[in-house]
Amino acid sequence: MTPQRRSRQQQVLVLGGGLMGLAVAHGLARHGWSVHLLRRGRREAAGFAAAGMLAPHAEGLGGPLLTLGQRSLRMIPAWVSAIEEDSGLPCGWLSCGTVAPFTSQAQRQTFPTAALGHPLDRAALEAEAPGISPAFTCGLLFPQDGQLDNRRQLMAALEQACRRRGVRFTEGVTVERLCGEEDGGGHRHLVGIALRTGDGERQKLSCGQAVLCCGAWSQQLLPQVPVMPVKGQMFSVQAPRQALRRVLFGPGTYLVPRQDGLVVVGATSEQVGFTPGLTPMGQSRLEQGLRQLLPVAARWPPMERWYGFRPCTRDQQPVLGPGPLAGLVMATGHHRNGVLLAAVTAELTRIVLETGPAAAGCHNTPWAAPFLHAFRWNRFSPAPAQASVRQV
Repeated sequence: MTPQRRSRQQQVLVLGGGLMGLAVAHGLARHGWSVHLLRRGRREAAGFAAAGMLAPHAEGLGGPLLTLGQRSLRMIPAWVSAIEEDSGLPCGWLSCGTVAPFTSQAQRQTFPTAALGHPLDRAALEAEAPGISPAFTCGLLFPQDGQLDNRRQLMAALEQACRRRGVRFTEGVTVERLCGEEDGGGHRHLVGIALRTGDGERQKLSCGQAVLCCGAWSQQLLPQVPVMPVKGQMFSVQAPRQALRRVLFGPGTYLVPRQDGLVVVGATSEQVGFTPGLTPMGQSRLEQGLRQLLPVAARWPPMERWYGFRPCTRDQQPVLGPGPLAGLVMATGHHRNGVLLAAVTAELTRIVLETGPAAAGCHNTPWAAPFLHAFRWNRFSPAPAQASVRQV
């Protein structure tokens, strides 16, 4: 793809350098935008903590979120191809399918996306997931689902792709404030940000367009957008190669097998703010879930343990599209589905920046408008709230 030539005015700040920030930055840079990405710390990004599932069907999503997830899933092969072309690195994309086990046929029949999967009896379930607990009598296979190796491959590939596309990185900075001012018509628009460098120096940076990709930290910049951290603990074990070929999405525990035999086990869901660290209770809960789902896996050697903070809204759905200030675009609140929704989020963000909020669903992108409405930032309030930003 040949980037379209743009004027100096077509510049954008990306606030946050996790998975979503990198995906947005790369998508814009491929279309000729001048992109400056600001981030506090590389390893704080939630993209390093996620399991990398692409499972809108096994997750049992519904409504606009399911439709958004399905659209993003269809975009994944081309999206991955572009990243790998620009970076020269693999992303770990695997169309492996997902198995969801159930303890009864009645439970399977009431699963929200049951009609989109292939039913499995006990024999078929055991063939798809050898060693699965006898407590599970049937299941659903979603062959359309897949995974990305986000922790070891995707994040590195995205960053390299961004750098090769000319994205400018500023590391170790904390964005403390969005700065806006009113125009003659009483509308507020973005004019800059206030930030603090790693050595404590405070600076102001002028900008007219920015994308908020701050994940679990988003509410610190926009208090009226309810994005809270939900902590998740995980660990990995080393299985014999091909011991598990499908993602196994059990109740309360999931297993994501990589091609080299590493299996990611997740994840807890803890509302503890930004309390850091692993906990014995959280790790014990995961180990118990592993034994109850796939008893044979309890003998596989443990490899690594980690945690991260998911950005979660009240309705557990993302915040996308135009923000409370003209010039600000939202790309946050993805909760458990950040890896799945990265491709479509990057595309929606580009559409809003290039066509403007009023025209985002028109002409060549009629599919975008329903999503921008469903996941708008002010859907949590009966009336649109005013932006809480400081005048400059």
